[in-house]
Amino acid sequence: MTINAEEILNKLSPNQKINYDKTLRNMIKEWEKSETKPSILLHSCCAPCSTYTLEYMTQFAEITIYFANSNIHPREEYERRLLVQKKFVEDFNETTNQQVGFLAGEYEPSKFVRMIKEKGLMNEKEGGKRCSACFNMRLDLVAEKAQELGFDYFGSALTISPKKNSQLINQIGMDIQKFYDVNYLPSDFKKNKGYERSIEMCKEYDIYRQCYCGCIFAAKQQGVDLKQVTKEAREYLKENN
Repeated sequence: MTINAEEILNKLSPNQKINYDKTLRNMIKEWEKSETKPSILLHSCCAPCSTYTLEYMTQFAEITIYFANSNIHPREEYERRLLVQKKFVEDFNETTNQQVGFLAGEYEPSKFVRMIKEKGLMNEKEGGKRCSACFNMRLDLVAEKAQELGFDYFGSALTISPKKNSQLINQIGMDIQKFYDVNYLPSDFKKNKGYERSIEMCKEYDIYRQCYCGCIFAAKQQGVDLKQVTKEAREYLKENN
């Protein structure tokens, strides 16, 4: 059985802050009652975000990771994160005997940059309106792909990061599901020490942890040495391709 999270959220009082972790757990209880293991297309921005997320969700659902992140700059860094993500899924499957799927979207950085410039969001601070637009772009892509491939749900591992606004990400996801014939999976994966567990798993699986979220605008604001990032990414790709 598939559950529209709106059915759960509509029972809350209008002024109540939504606990998306609790909402997900309530949905999981319903899956277990009906002995259902739904299919979920789960967006991931990088391997670290997918670590605990997969460890937790594969207990209850069939998961496919969707790496759709045209915001990442430069191309070499994108390719490095893509390769690291793919390798983690393979290693996770081998270690846990799971069958997590993996898909990668098209890398179209010019579309992302054009969207940000058209909205005048180049100089927004990290965590502001530029990030909201980026979340919206990527979640829309995941919903579209999930509908195309017949998944029961679409969601994102972004909520595992303490630097990301999980309330905002979930609100965007809930809004996007209204335009597609697929349900959004609410989450707050950093809860229940999920973020701490992700750090542990990065060590266990020897996973690369990047020093910036991804886009050129945030990287420049944070003083990231993109030449060094490019150099290290090229070296990694040369050694691992």
